Amino acid sequence: MVDRVSAALLDWYDRHARELPWRSRPGDAPPGPYRVWLSEIMLQQTTTAHAAPYYRKFLERWPTVEALAAAPEEDIMAEWAGLGYYSRARNLVACARAVAERGGFPDSEQELRKLPGLGDYTAAAVAAIAFGRHAVVIDANVERVVARLFAIDEPLPGARKAIRAGADSITPDERAGDFAQAMMDLGATICTRRDPKCLLCPVAADCQARIEGRQEQLPVKAKKKAKPQRMGTAFWIERPDVEGAQVWLVHRPGRGMLGGMRALPDDGWNARSDGSDEAPLPGAWRAGGVVRHSFTHFDLELGLAIYAGSRFEELVDGEWWPVANIEAAGLPTLFAKAVRLRQVL
Repeated sequence: MVDRVSAALLDWYDRHARELPWRSRPGDAPPGPYRVWLSEIMLQQTTTAHAAPYYRKFLERWPTVEALAAAPEEDIMAEWAGLGYYSRARNLVACARAVAERGGFPDSEQELRKLPGLGDYTAAAVAAIAFGRHAVVIDANVERVVARLFAIDEPLPGARKAIRAGADSITPDERAGDFAQAMMDLGATICTRRDPKCLLCPVAADCQARIEGRQEQLPVKAKKKAKPQRMGTAFWIERPDVEGAQVWLVHRPGRGMLGGMRALPDDGWNARSDGSDEAPLPGAWRAGGVVRHSFTHFDLELGLAIYAGSRFEELVDGEWWPVANIEAAGLPTLFAKAVRLRQVL
């Protein structure tokens, strides 16, 4: 079975590989580790379609890891805005600088894991795809393929040990990078979460879940817990200027949610609904509506409070930004939503 699966999957990949900006075609020289690493960081918790334009922009602006390492962190964070999960961007900066300092990416999975922000998956992906090492690359798509192929009934995340063992058993020593990408493509296009296309699957004959008629039941996932709901307030402080209106922006602390990003001032997302006791300026405020945003571990309702006064002397630790050029500020999605809400008022 092992040899049949790897051979059938590689043959299928040679004919059906997706064309993606960070990939080489089957049979071509592999992409460099910088390209593989950058794409894998961007693709964490992000769809291929959403990540692709960001990837192209990053490569155009910073074509090498050395260029990225030398860039100001605030510029990188601004370009990342809209991709979400901003701790990835902070790890991106730290890793680029570590790689530049050591003179390049290491070529082994073990050494790659020592770099900032590289967990088991990313280290394995870079080792396999960029360097051709035998490494077991498991993302959500691969988990699904392997759970069905071996009919692994244990619920996730407990099943991950058995899934890793199954994936390792079918990963070939030759063309490990192509095999890893073939598994990803199979899960993304054929062995999908719903309505898997088993008639088109190159390994259907060896799939135990298909043989048992249980392919849509696997992998077994634990029930999701309901997310807690938080509330908070963002503050819109605008002043007139001869060159156009300006809005007050702050830099969030380097650690924590949306760390290091430019943003509107806020109240810390506590339970207040109007922010009156936490406002950055005393005086009159008016309500500007509510935006809703979902984070990994909670949902947020963020009210927008608009300053109705004209005294700005007490503002510190921020900057005035032209409202007409607010897109260039690189605000994270939450605050970009608040800006759009203000623009329609």
